[in-house]
Amino acid sequence: MDALKDVNLDGVKSVILVLSGKGGVGKSTVTTQLALTAQKNGLKVGVLDIDLCGPSIPRMCGVQGHEVHQHDAGWLPVYTDNTKTLGVMSIGFLLTNQDDPVVWRGPKKTAMIRQFLSDVTWGELDLLVIDTPPGTSDEHIAVMEALKGVKVDGAVLVTTPQAVAVGDVRRELTFCKKTALHVLGIIENMSGFVCPNCSECTNIFSSGGGKSLAEHAQVPFLGSVPIEPALALAAETGQDFAGVFASSEAAKRFSTIFNGLLENREITANGDMDTS
Repeated sequence: MDALKDVNLDGVKSVILVLSGKGGVGKSTVTTQLALTAQKNGLKVGVLDIDLCGPSIPRMCGVQGHEVHQHDAGWLPVYTDNTKTLGVMSIGFLLTNQDDPVVWRGPKKTAMIRQFLSDVTWGELDLLVIDTPPGTSDEHIAVMEALKGVKVDGAVLVTTPQAVAVGDVRRELTFCKKTALHVLGIIENMSGFVCPNCSECTNIFSSGGGKSLAEHAQVPFLGSVPIEPALALAAETGQDFAGVFASSEAAKRFSTIFNGLLENREITANGDMDTS
Protein backbone atom coordinates (compact mmCIF):
# COMPACT_ATOMS: atom_id res chain seq x y z
CA MET A 1 0.00 0.00 0.00
CA ASP A 2 1.44 3.35 -1.01
CA ALA A 3 1.88 6.18 1.44
CA LEU A 4 -0.42 9.14 1.08
CA LYS A 5 0.83 11.74 -1.34
CA ASP A 6 -1.22 14.57 0.13
CA VAL A 7 -1.01 14.24 3.91
CA ASN A 8 -2.08 17.67 5.08
CA LEU A 9 0.41 18.20 7.91
CA ASP A 10 2.73 20.78 6.36
CA GLY A 11 2.10 23.30 9.14
CA VAL A 12 2.51 20.74 11.96
CA LYS A 13 5.88 20.92 13.71
CA SER A 14 5.66 17.86 15.98
CA VAL A 15 3.61 14.64 15.78
CA ILE A 16 3.21 12.23 18.71
CA LEU A 17 1.23 8.98 18.81
CA VAL A 18 -0.27 7.73 22.07
CA LEU A 19 -0.41 3.92 22.22
CA SER A 20 -1.58 1.28 24.68
CA GLY A 21 -1.36 -2.48 24.61
CA LYS A 22 -4.91 -2.95 25.92
CA GLY A 23 -8.10 -0.98 26.49
CA GLY A 24 -9.08 0.61 29.78
CA VAL A 25 -5.65 1.89 30.80
CA GLY A 26 -6.56 5.56 30.33
CA LYS A 27 -4.88 6.17 26.97
CA SER A 28 -7.45 8.76 25.84
CA THR A 29 -7.29 10.47 29.22
CA VAL A 30 -3.51 10.73 28.91
CA THR A 31 -3.88 12.05 25.34
CA THR A 32 -6.31 14.73 26.47
CA GLN A 33 -4.27 15.81 29.47
CA LEU A 34 -1.01 15.98 27.51
CA ALA A 35 -2.77 18.17 24.94
CA LEU A 36 -4.27 20.44 27.61
CA THR A 37 -0.92 20.70 29.40
CA ALA A 38 0.81 21.58 26.13
CA GLN A 39 -1.84 24.25 25.48
CA LYS A 40 -1.36 25.60 28.99
CA ASN A 41 2.37 25.90 28.21
CA GLY A 42 1.67 28.15 25.24
CA LEU A 43 1.66 25.62 22.39
CA LYS A 44 -0.94 25.44 19.65
CA VAL A 45 -2.16 21.85 19.76
CA GLY A 46 -4.30 19.45 17.73
CA VAL A 47 -5.77 16.10 18.81
CA LEU A 48 -6.62 13.52 16.16
CA ASP A 49 -8.81 10.73 17.51
CA ILE A 50 -8.44 7.60 15.36
CA ASP A 51 -9.93 5.27 17.97
CA LEU A 52 -12.78 4.79 15.49
CA CYS A 53 -14.77 2.28 17.54
CA GLY A 54 -14.40 4.17 20.84
CA PRO A 55 -14.16 7.91 20.10
CA SER A 56 -14.06 9.39 23.62
CA ILE A 57 -11.87 12.43 22.91
CA PRO A 58 -14.78 14.81 22.04
CA ARG A 59 -16.39 14.21 25.45
CA MET A 60 -13.09 14.55 27.30
CA CYS A 61 -12.30 17.82 25.52
CA GLY A 62 -15.77 19.25 26.15
CA VAL A 63 -16.81 19.40 22.48
CA GLN A 64 -19.14 16.40 22.21
CA GLY A 65 -22.09 17.08 19.90
CA HIS A 66 -20.28 19.72 17.85
CA GLU A 67 -20.30 19.50 14.08
CA VAL A 68 -17.37 19.50 11.68
CA HIS A 69 -17.47 22.25 9.06
CA GLN A 70 -15.95 22.08 5.62
CA HIS A 71 -14.33 24.75 3.49
CA ASP A 72 -12.46 24.73 0.21
CA ALA A 73 -9.31 23.17 1.71
CA GLY A 74 -11.10 20.42 3.67
CA TRP A 75 -12.46 19.82 7.17
CA LEU A 76 -11.94 22.33 9.94
CA PRO A 77 -11.15 20.85 13.36
CA VAL A 78 -13.47 21.62 16.26
CA TYR A 79 -11.84 24.10 18.66
CA THR A 80 -12.32 23.92 22.40
CA ASP A 81 -12.45 27.70 22.89
CA ASN A 82 -12.22 31.02 21.07
CA THR A 83 -8.42 31.11 21.25
CA LYS A 84 -8.33 28.25 18.71
CA THR A 85 -5.20 26.89 20.39
CA LEU A 86 -6.62 23.38 20.84
CA GLY A 87 -8.36 21.73 17.89
CA VAL A 88 -9.96 18.28 17.82
CA MET A 89 -10.93 15.90 15.02
CA SER A 90 -12.79 12.66 15.67
CA ILE A 91 -15.24 10.35 13.97
CA GLY A 92 -17.49 11.19 16.92
CA PHE A 93 -18.32 14.47 15.16
CA LEU A 94 -19.52 12.59 12.08
CA LEU A 95 -21.96 10.23 13.80
CA THR A 96 -25.64 11.13 13.55
CA ASN A 97 -26.31 9.42 16.87
CA GLN A 98 -23.58 9.21 19.51
CA ASP A 99 -24.85 5.73 20.43
CA ASP A 100 -24.34 4.38 16.90
CA PRO A 101 -21.59 1.75 16.74
CA VAL A 102 -18.86 1.95 14.10
CA VAL A 103 -19.05 -1.53 12.57
CA TRP A 104 -16.48 -1.33 9.81
CA ARG A 105 -14.04 -3.71 8.23
CA GLY A 106 -10.36 -2.85 7.97
CA PRO A 107 -10.38 -1.21 4.50
CA LYS A 108 -13.08 1.28 5.48
CA LYS A 109 -11.21 2.15 8.69
CA THR A 110 -8.04 2.66 6.67
CA ALA A 111 -9.86 4.95 4.23
CA MET A 112 -11.27 7.01 7.11
CA ILE A 113 -7.85 7.44 8.71
CA ARG A 114 -6.33 8.46 5.38
CA GLN A 115 -9.10 11.02 4.97
CA PHE A 116 -8.43 12.43 8.44
CA LEU A 117 -4.75 12.81 7.60
CA SER A 118 -5.35 14.38 4.19
CA ASP A 119 -8.54 16.44 4.54
CA VAL A 120 -8.26 18.12 7.97
CA THR A 121 -6.79 21.62 7.72
CA TRP A 122 -4.92 22.03 11.00
CA GLY A 123 -3.04 25.11 9.85
CA GLU A 124 0.01 26.00 11.92
CA LEU A 125 0.38 23.63 14.89
CA ASP A 126 3.18 23.21 17.40
CA LEU A 127 2.02 19.71 18.31
CA LEU A 128 -0.39 17.11 16.93
CA VAL A 129 -1.27 14.28 19.34
CA ILE A 130 -2.81 11.19 17.71
CA ASP A 131 -4.95 9.01 19.98
CA THR A 132 -4.86 5.44 18.65
CA PRO A 133 -7.00 2.37 19.43
CA PRO A 134 -5.66 -0.18 21.91
CA GLY A 135 -3.46 -2.96 20.62
CA THR A 136 -1.80 -3.24 17.21
CA SER A 137 -4.52 -3.27 14.58
CA ASP A 138 -5.38 -2.11 11.05
CA GLU A 139 -5.64 1.46 12.32
CA HIS A 140 -2.05 1.50 13.53
CA ILE A 141 -0.75 0.06 10.29
CA ALA A 142 -2.80 2.57 8.29
CA VAL A 143 -1.39 5.49 10.26
CA MET A 144 2.21 4.33 9.95
CA GLU A 145 1.85 3.74 6.19
CA ALA A 146 0.14 7.09 5.67
CA LEU A 147 2.81 8.93 7.65
CA LYS A 148 5.80 7.40 5.87
CA GLY A 149 6.61 10.75 4.29
CA VAL A 150 6.02 12.73 7.48
CA LYS A 151 8.45 13.29 10.36
CA VAL A 152 6.81 11.56 13.34
CA ASP A 153 8.55 12.37 16.61
CA GLY A 154 7.58 9.10 18.24
CA ALA A 155 5.14 7.33 20.53
CA VAL A 156 4.14 7.61 24.17
CA LEU A 157 3.07 4.24 25.60
CA VAL A 158 0.48 4.06 28.37
CA THR A 159 0.18 1.20 30.85
CA THR A 160 -1.21 0.50 34.31
CA PRO A 161 0.85 -1.16 37.08
CA GLN A 162 -0.68 -4.64 36.71
CA ALA A 163 1.38 -7.36 35.06
CA VAL A 164 -1.30 -8.07 32.43
CA ALA A 165 -1.19 -4.48 31.18
CA VAL A 166 2.60 -4.33 31.28
CA GLY A 167 2.74 -7.55 29.26
CA ASP A 168 0.57 -5.99 26.56
CA VAL A 169 2.88 -2.99 26.39
CA ARG A 170 5.78 -5.35 25.70
CA ARG A 171 3.98 -6.31 22.50
CA GLU A 172 3.41 -2.63 21.74
CA LEU A 173 7.15 -2.04 22.10
CA THR A 174 7.76 -4.83 19.60
CA PHE A 175 5.33 -3.15 17.20
CA CYS A 176 7.22 0.12 17.53
CA LYS A 177 10.50 -1.65 16.83
CA LYS A 178 9.15 -3.43 13.74
CA THR A 179 7.69 -0.20 12.32
CA ALA A 180 10.75 1.90 13.25
CA LEU A 181 8.60 4.12 15.47
CA HIS A 182 10.71 5.91 18.07
CA VAL A 183 9.49 5.40 21.65
CA LEU A 184 9.46 8.69 23.55
CA GLY A 185 8.70 6.91 26.80
CA ILE A 186 6.26 5.02 29.00
CA ILE A 187 3.63 6.45 31.34
CA GLU A 188 2.24 4.38 34.21
CA ASN A 189 -1.39 5.45 34.68
CA MET A 190 -3.65 4.61 37.64
CA SER A 191 -0.58 4.33 39.84
CA GLY A 192 -2.12 4.63 43.28
CA PHE A 193 -5.31 6.34 44.46
CA VAL A 194 -5.36 9.89 45.81
CA CYS A 195 -7.90 10.25 48.63
CA PRO A 196 -10.09 13.33 48.00
CA ASN A 197 -10.26 14.04 51.75
CA CYS A 198 -6.69 13.67 53.01
CA SER A 199 -4.81 13.67 49.64
CA GLU A 200 -2.87 10.57 50.69
CA CYS A 201 -1.89 8.30 47.78
CA THR A 202 -2.50 4.57 48.30
CA ASN A 203 -1.32 1.83 45.93
CA ILE A 204 -4.55 -0.14 45.48
CA PHE A 205 -2.90 -1.99 42.59
CA SER A 206 0.74 -2.95 42.34
CA SER A 207 3.16 -0.19 41.36
CA GLY A 208 6.36 0.28 39.44
CA GLY A 209 5.56 -2.06 36.54
CA GLY A 210 5.82 0.72 33.99
CA LYS A 211 9.14 1.94 35.32
CA SER A 212 10.59 -1.58 35.41
CA LEU A 213 9.46 -2.19 31.83
CA ALA A 214 10.99 1.10 30.69
CA GLU A 215 14.30 0.15 32.31
CA HIS A 216 14.19 -3.32 30.76
CA ALA A 217 13.39 -1.94 27.30
CA GLN A 218 15.90 0.90 27.74
CA VAL A 219 13.35 3.61 26.95
CA PRO A 220 12.55 6.69 29.06
CA PHE A 221 10.11 6.37 31.95
CA LEU A 222 8.07 9.58 31.70
CA GLY A 223 6.30 9.23 35.03
CA SER A 224 3.30 7.84 36.88
CA VAL A 225 -0.18 9.31 37.27
CA PRO A 226 -2.45 8.37 40.21
CA ILE A 227 -6.17 7.72 40.15
CA GLU A 228 -7.83 10.95 41.24
CA PRO A 229 -11.62 11.53 41.43
CA ALA A 230 -11.28 15.07 40.04
CA LEU A 231 -9.54 13.72 36.94
CA ALA A 232 -12.30 11.17 36.35
CA LEU A 233 -14.92 13.90 36.77
CA ALA A 234 -13.10 16.20 34.35
CA ALA A 235 -12.94 13.43 31.74
CA GLU A 236 -16.67 12.79 32.07
CA THR A 237 -17.73 16.45 31.91
CA GLY A 238 -15.12 17.82 29.51
CA GLN A 239 -13.57 20.19 32.05
CA ASP A 240 -10.09 21.61 31.54
CA PHE A 241 -8.50 19.51 34.28
CA ALA A 242 -5.04 21.03 33.80
CA GLY A 243 -6.51 24.48 34.38
CA VAL A 244 -9.28 23.91 36.94
CA PHE A 245 -7.35 21.42 39.09
CA ALA A 246 -3.83 22.70 38.52
CA SER A 247 -2.85 22.08 42.15
CA SER A 248 -3.96 18.43 42.15
CA GLU A 249 -1.41 15.63 42.25
CA ALA A 250 -2.43 14.24 38.86
CA ALA A 251 -2.16 17.66 37.20
CA LYS A 252 1.31 18.10 38.69
CA ARG A 253 2.34 14.70 37.36
CA PHE A 254 1.12 15.54 33.84
CA SER A 255 3.02 18.80 34.01
CA THR A 256 6.16 16.92 35.06
CA ILE A 257 5.69 14.42 32.22
CA PHE A 258 5.29 17.19 29.67
CA ASN A 259 8.31 19.05 31.02
CA GLY A 260 10.24 15.80 30.80
CA LEU A 261 9.49 15.64 27.09
CA LEU A 262 10.74 19.21 26.78
CA GLU A 263 13.89 18.52 28.79
CA ASN A 264 14.59 15.44 26.68
CA ARG A 265 14.41 17.82 23.73
CA GLU A 266 11.86 15.68 21.96
CA ILE A 267 9.84 18.85 21.51
CA THR A 268 10.83 22.40 22.39
CA ALA A 269 8.80 25.22 23.88
CA ASN A 270 7.96 26.60 20.43
CA GLY A 271 7.26 23.17 18.95
CA ASP A 272 10.51 22.83 16.97
CA MET A 273 12.27 19.47 17.01
CA ASP A 274 15.78 19.05 18.28
CA THR A 275 18.07 18.12 15.42
CA SER A 276 21.25 17.59 17.40
